[in-house]
Formats: sequence, structure tokens, C-alpha cells
Amino acid sequence: MGLTSNKVLALTVLAALTLFMATIWLWPRLARGGVRAVAGRVALLLVTQLVVFAAVGLAANKSFLFYGSWADLFGQEQDLGVVVDHSAGRSHITVVEKQQPRVPGGARPASGGQIHKVVVAGEKSGIDSPAYVYLPPEYFQTKHRKSTFPAVVVLTGYPGTAENLLTGLTYPRTALGLAEEGRAQPMVLVMLRPTVEPPRDTECVDVPGGPQAETFFARDLPKAVSGTYRVGSAARNWGLIGNSTGGYCALKIALHHPEQFAAGAGLSAHYRAAEDPTTGDLFHGSDRARKRADLLWSLDHLPQGDSSFLVTSSRQGEGNLRGTLDFIAKVKAPARVSSIMLDSGGHNFNTWRREIPPALEWISGRLSAG
Repeated sequence: MGLTSNKVLALTVLAALTLFMATIWLWPRLARGGVRAVAGRVALLLVTQLVVFAAVGLAANKSFLFYGSWADLFGQEQDLGVVVDHSAGRSHITVVEKQQPRVPGGARPASGGQIHKVVVAGEKSGIDSPAYVYLPPEYFQTKHRKSTFPAVVVLTGYPGTAENLLTGLTYPRTALGLAEEGRAQPMVLVMLRPTVEPPRDTECVDVPGGPQAETFFARDLPKAVSGTYRVGSAARNWGLIGNSTGGYCALKIALHHPEQFAAGAGLSAHYRAAEDPTTGDLFHGSDRARKRADLLWSLDHLPQGDSSFLVTSSRQGEGNLRGTLDFIAKVKAPARVSSIMLDSGGHNFNTWRREIPPALEWISGRLSAG
């Protein structure tokens, strides 16, 4: 049973309640003096508190997904390395594993789609990054065997893992449900974290003499995906969505590269690149590069392309409300902007789960398959 499974949480809560009741029941017997009685009280209290702590921790982790698996929790990397052939001389994808999505009918690709665990090799950036690619059921259906599909790059926050997009935020299941209800078209989802050189937070910036993160997401990733899957290569075929740092990256790349992306959605995004011990020196003294990484500055000083943006915040509980309102005010034609404003909601998975379905429906309406 996985770290984030309902069964693990339910069993731990049940154990905590059982131990609590046992403590009340046995306390009179252990109230006597003597070494054995004292040891019994200490042991009972200690075990009960540990199990209660575990239950609270599991509940918090399920809500916020600090850790996606037991291996992640204990710092154990179990996956074997993947050989990526760089002699190809171009951006390409290596498929490592094929998985069944956790959806009804998931055993049959034509009913539930399929998830590919991949490594994306970037020609221009020189970056190799793991990712997950969700292919919708239509991708495998005979009547769509020659169809192309729109693609959406889905980004986590920092320092999240791509697995969170599958389990905690359930993007494939949500996209499948929306398509079945006719609220969104079938889309290929390319899911990964913005951290292309972990543990460093590159903020999707081309760092002088360092990781070329923006080039990877804006150039290499679309080229690799379009060269491997039946996905169009025009801007109208591509969008981005992300939360927190991933939301900043989605907006930034869509804003700076309208020739490649028609839409960008930032859930709880910040609007300028962070600069702290996790990022290191991103700009190497370049004031121009620092300003360009500020989305509000970019809206004021750089040409706005024919792109659509979606921003989200909460009137109570989010720290990005002021920046979100400023972003909305600065978007000018031919660009367009939409928003989701919750009455209350924090910077967490519970909030993003409320925003993802309408955000995917919004982005589907701005992309085309052909």
C-alpha cells in the first residue's frame, strides 16, 4: 500500500483510536505503583502518541503531498538509470515504462488511455529530464488512428515531484472525466517538474553558464514530444499549466514564447523569479535578464503576442492576490486574460484541486487538435 493511499491512512487512524481507547481502559490497572506499572504507562502513552503523530502526518502528507512514496519519504531512489542516446543529435524521448492510469477501464488503453514514463533529451539545452506523458483513450482508438492531438505541459511546484501530478492532483483522471462529459477535448498531457537540475530551483530561467531551463521547456520539450507522439507543432496545439513555481513557469513561457504556446495557466503563481539559496545566482549581474523574469515588467515593456492567460488566486488565504490583479490589469490586446478567484483558499493541493477542472476546460477551449 502506497504512502498516500486511503487504506494506509484509514488503518493508521483506526490504530490511533484503538490505542486511545485501550489507554482509557487499561489506565486504572496501570495506576498502581511499581516498576512494571510505570513502564506500562510509559509504553502505552509513547505508542499511542507515535501512532497519533503518524496519522496526523499521513493526513497532512495526503493533503499537501510533501512525499509521493515510501521511497521518497526515506530518501531511497529505487529506479535504475536510463541510457539516453545523445548521438541522435536532436531533441527526443526515451520511453522507460508504460503504465495503466488509475481510472475506470484503465486496463485497456482505448478505454482509459495510457501513461508513459519517459526521459526527454533536449538538443539545444543539453538537459535530460524525466516526465510522464498521458495519452487519452482516443489516441488508441481505430477511428482516431490518424488524428493529431493538442498537448498541455503540466508543471509541479518546487520542489515537487512529477508523481504528484498523477496521484495527488490526478490530472489524467480529471482530463479523462472532462472529455467524457464533453467539457474538454482529448489532450496529451506532458507532466514534469520545473526543476531540471535538482535540487536547484532554476525558475525556468536560462542561467548564464548554467542550466538552460527556459530553452528546454520552450524549444526542446515541444520538439521532442511532437517528434514522438501524434501532437501538432503549431502554437495553437500547445498550452501550459502549473501550480506555484510551475504556475510562474507556465505564464512566463507562454508570455515569452507566443510562437510556440497559445495558452498558459498559472495556479497560485508568483510573478517574478525567486532569488534565494535554492536558486543560486540566476542572472549573474544581468539587470535585463532579472527584469525579463519579472512577468509584470515583461507585460509593460515587451510586445504581447496572441496568447491567452489564466491566473488564479483567493480573496482570503493566498499571498499572490495583489500580483494577480496587477497581472490582469497589464494584459493588453492581442493577448487575453481570464481568472479564477476563490473566496478563500490557501497555497496547497486542496485549493489546486478546486481549480484544475475549470482550468483544464479553459485551456482545452484555447487549443486545437489540427
